[in-house]
Amino acid sequence: MGGPLMVVRPEHDRAVLARLLGRDPVLHAYQLGDLDDFFWPYTSWFRRGEQVALLYRGVDPPTLLAFAAPADTPALAALLADLAPALPARLYAHLSPGLSDVLAGSFRLDSGGAHHRMAWTDPARLSAVRPEGVVLGAADLPALRRLYERAYPGNWFDPRMLDTGQYLGVREGGELVAVAGVHVWSPVYRVAALGNVTTHPRWRGRGLGAAVVAALCVRLRETVEHVTLNVKADNRAAVRLYERVGFTRVADYEEWTLTAR
Repeated sequence: MGGPLMVVRPEHDRAVLARLLGRDPVLHAYQLGDLDDFFWPYTSWFRRGEQVALLYRGVDPPTLLAFAAPADTPALAALLADLAPALPARLYAHLSPGLSDVLAGSFRLDSGGAHHRMAWTDPARLSAVRPEGVVLGAADLPALRRLYERAYPGNWFDPRMLDTGQYLGVREGGELVAVAGVHVWSPVYRVAALGNVTTHPRWRGRGLGAAVVAALCVRLRETVEHVTLNVKADNRAAVRLYERVGFTRVADYEEWTLTAR
């Protein structure tokens, strides 16, 4: 006789998900943050044994998040293989290396590039940076949109995140010229993920990016234990900036656009 049949099933118990994802809170920081009430209504969770995948429907197209340590990759691949027929016809995906192969039979895969997951592990490096930044709020939204249009077109920005109080900006001559914010901030699950970090092209090379990221990290550490971020592997300038303020590379993953065959 074989072992018990293991099937994919929806998971609606946040405590169960928190336990499973909390085994590696840095790798699963985004998913842990999505357990918060702020994101929870837009999430669909799938579980097969100890493995979890998230389909986040708060963006268009929906985004699939599936991360595993190398030893757990085969088990998570089995989950994705069973889940593939139930996925939307078009979606975006963040996947640990090797997981895209199991979806290739059902979807055309267009690469969004290799990425690093980084974590803030060396706060002592802030001694070489002067943190700078003021808290941005709803009144700053027009200026923030202008900065993103000029310096970071096509970025994913949810204006609701300004309500967290975890967006910091630097102004020069009354103009917003640098910003660092979050995609996830969860004091409940003790994780944060930086996002929407940019500096106006005219002001690059002056250390403002490092200064505002440093200020945000210090602020986040008041409420969370793990500060993480995602960055494209070939964006060497950004990687160097994050390393300068104490981030280290802890995992790799790949981004893909998936279109049903």
